[in-house]
Amino acid sequence: MPLHRAITRVKLLPETEVWAKGEHKQGVIVQYALLLERTRAAHGRCYWTVEARSEGRLWRRFYVTPDGKSLLPE
Repeated sequence: MPLHRAITRVKLLPETEVWAKGEHKQGVIVQYALLLERTRAAHGRCYWTVEARSEGRLWRRFYVTPDGKSLLPE
């Protein structure tokens, strides 16, 4: 469940929704990658790396706590 929460947190950001909608209009598949081997520690918490990609290219990288409550943009 935490994996799903972390990705959903990124997918539901207003800027991510706008970007994904624009990509879908162009017929591009949007992918979200959770990179557990690239964790980050900040403010006494562990953050997982979530990347938003289309056509194999990185759009943005985010850092999300496993509970999905805290998010740090790159």
